[in-house]
Amino acid sequence: MMQKKIGCLLLAMALGAEVANAEGVTDTEIKLGMSNALSGASAALGTGMKSGATAFFTKLNAAGGVAGRKINLVSYDDTYEPAKAVENTKKLIETDKVFALFGYVGTPTSTAVLPLAGKNKVPYFAPFSGAEFLRNPVNPMVYNIRSSYFDETEAQVEFLTTKLSVKKIGIFMQDDAYGAAGESGLLRALKKRNLQITGKGKYARNTVDVAGGVKELKMAAPEAIVMVGSYKACAEFVKQAKASGVKAVFLNLSFVGTSAFISEVGNDGEGVYITQVVPSPWDTSIPVVKEYQADMKAQGATSYDYTSLEGYIAAKAFGEALKGPGKSLTVESLLSSFNGMNIDLGGFSVRFSPTDHAGSKKVWLTIVKGGKAEAVN
Repeated sequence: MMQKKIGCLLLAMALGAEVANAEGVTDTEIKLGMSNALSGASAALGTGMKSGATAFFTKLNAAGGVAGRKINLVSYDDTYEPAKAVENTKKLIETDKVFALFGYVGTPTSTAVLPLAGKNKVPYFAPFSGAEFLRNPVNPMVYNIRSSYFDETEAQVEFLTTKLSVKKIGIFMQDDAYGAAGESGLLRALKKRNLQITGKGKYARNTVDVAGGVKELKMAAPEAIVMVGSYKACAEFVKQAKASGVKAVFLNLSFVGTSAFISEVGNDGEGVYITQVVPSPWDTSIPVVKEYQADMKAQGATSYDYTSLEGYIAAKAFGEALKGPGKSLTVESLLSSFNGMNIDLGGFSVRFSPTDHAGSKKVWLTIVKGGKAEAVN
């Protein structure tokens, strides 16, 4: 009998240790890993995601965290380069031993690191990418907050064809997985309307070498150009295209980083359309935006933008998911909580299920006017 009691006690202790010592989780901490662009040509995207997430996690931690555990966000700079992202992710998983990966920026970087997340069974939450491979087929480790590039390009083409009567639509794209993902979405939306791409221009990631793309699209003479790139390259493209006499409607996907794009493009940005995947960061009639502004201000922020709002919303959604498991936090219990999530975060709804890991499919269309992004109704 005594041996049986000792055996049960040892089993209970082992199970308790397993829960308490889940990778990246202690009684007082949950360690998350982030690798994204904190320097280089896409720095505004990584710093935006990080600052927004930090604003929410700081408030959450000040209130005691979740089940007594505070969030520790470990962040590294990958300059939006896949090889560096892989290096950082290996460090986060193998050395830092994080519980989950959070807020990575980019399609090429996500493409490179996803096998590591899968192999090590580490959740990959809220990547700043609308690429379809992160959504279909459903990956049990990947959960997306933002709408897809399919959603965005469909909204753009619907607007162009129905509101502006535009049929000839070209593309300016980053020559990598991100550009290909955007092109795939555009092709899908055009095929639905029996249309084809009218002209294609490309540029190399992390450069502003856009002259070749300008030349190609000027020759094709589309009525509208969908841009699938980061803010510096897209800003330079618009400047050079307008200077060379290209007459077209310009549109950007949300990944461009609206505030950074507007700052880079200057007066040439007037009239450029940008699809967004979160509401206006200046509309405080929306509860989550009002909350975001207050928490950003508490961290010393003096300005707001779509990217940091997305980081904030992603962090809030992650915080809500942690409430389900409570003290019994494991990867399995977190995934179960994600799969049952159907929540309004204050004007932004997130819904996951076992067969759908796209938390939102909402798209807002904006236009640049007077150096600001205004809603298109």
